[in-house]
Amino acid sequence: MSLPPPDHRPKTEDVTQTKGNEWEDYHLQRELLLGIFEMGYEHPSPVQEEVIPLALAGRDILARAKNGTGKTASFLIPVLNRVDPTRDTVQALILVPTRELALQTSQVARSLAKHLGTQIVVSTGGTSLKDDIMRLMQTTHVIVATPGRILDLAGKGIAKLGECATLVLDEADKMLSPEFTVLVEQILDYMAPRRQIMLLSATFPITVKHFRDRHLDHPHEVNLMEELTLKGVTQYYAFVEERQKVACLNALFRKLDINQSMIFCNSVNRVELLAQKLTQLGYSAFYIHAKMKQTARNRVFHAFRSGQCRNLVSSDLFTRGIDIQAVNVVINFDFPKNSETYLHRIGRSGRFGHLGLAINLITYEDRFNLFKIERELGTEIVPIPAAIPAELYVAGVDPASLQPKPTPGPRLANHHLPPKAQQQGGPNETSNPAHAANAKEASRAPPVSFAEAARVNKSGRNQQPKPRGRR
Repeated sequence: MSLPPPDHRPKTEDVTQTKGNEWEDYHLQRELLLGIFEMGYEHPSPVQEEVIPLALAGRDILARAKNGTGKTASFLIPVLNRVDPTRDTVQALILVPTRELALQTSQVARSLAKHLGTQIVVSTGGTSLKDDIMRLMQTTHVIVATPGRILDLAGKGIAKLGECATLVLDEADKMLSPEFTVLVEQILDYMAPRRQIMLLSATFPITVKHFRDRHLDHPHEVNLMEELTLKGVTQYYAFVEERQKVACLNALFRKLDINQSMIFCNSVNRVELLAQKLTQLGYSAFYIHAKMKQTARNRVFHAFRSGQCRNLVSSDLFTRGIDIQAVNVVINFDFPKNSETYLHRIGRSGRFGHLGLAINLITYEDRFNLFKIERELGTEIVPIPAAIPAELYVAGVDPASLQPKPTPGPRLANHHLPPKAQQQGGPNETSNPAHAANAKEASRAPPVSFAEAARVNKSGRNQQPKPRGRR
């Protein structure tokens, strides 16, 4: 058994406040325990302690827990433990909303099951249907899929789900949104009539309740969301004009100790333009969005996961379940419109109880959204200080030093940056050079410091920030 090196990074109570259970307490198969330890899972997290015993008992489950606290392993471990590799049938179906999440989940499942002999197949849209058919003609025990593709294969009689008695909906709030609910209910018609259903997510809108009432049999509800945001993620905003966003982002990159970062925009066009601009400034930046070809999306996804690129500019495609441990900074270049999107975006940092930083670039038009999201999530997003302490988002510092959180520092009017950007890596191979002309205007904005970024208002005059309209 080859164990990974121990993870000595500090962790927050989101994953450390457990009952003290060990993996051996669940009477799992020895081969599965080998996979668990080889993955580096030292102890069950709180959501795993709650969900795994119930799932092993065959109960229907509705589990709500924060992003990055171990939900994926909480359903994969009992699913894999209950699969019988000697039976040549599909025994479990795991549905996820995006292709990238399907690839990630199947990768984790294969790692956990590598000593079990369980055959796991991933099936998503945007890939060769012929390849999926060939894979499903072989012995398959677990399918990880997006709804549209697996429904198509089930309808053609290729994916034989008649004996499949376990269904997992990861990111259940998205899976039961109007665009997916009809597909999921049609898939249920192909499955065994007596089945176990598990729903897991960080947010549960009313659509989940409707599905629960129709299809779940006395489900056990697990709610570990006493507070909505991750304890290890520190949140700031910088109040800027739209034309100054790129300059502010440049200042952030030069000031912060970034391991890997994710930058979110609200449109596909802005994603591509920003990635091109960052490349021009000398930073390593790829982009990803839903309108890209699947082969390009896969290439970017794997490159970012493997650390070949430091910064990823993304649409909301990447807000769901994507787990990249090296990401310690999330930047909302465009502020989201609702609290659910905000929660999933900032959850890309601070994974599994580690430290992270979320910075929001707020324009005059965003000020009421900022107040609304603070109120709905019960959190506080404070003005960015002149300097951000590294211990808030860089490993190696005792998390006890994070309490209480520091208040914003003084705003220094003469705190400017040198004119030349510091290079963080190679050029962006995925950016389109044709967008270069469109990004010229943003490059004319002078570099600004944290202090200036926090003070600039709609009219361009330097004032104290007043974006939220409540003080």
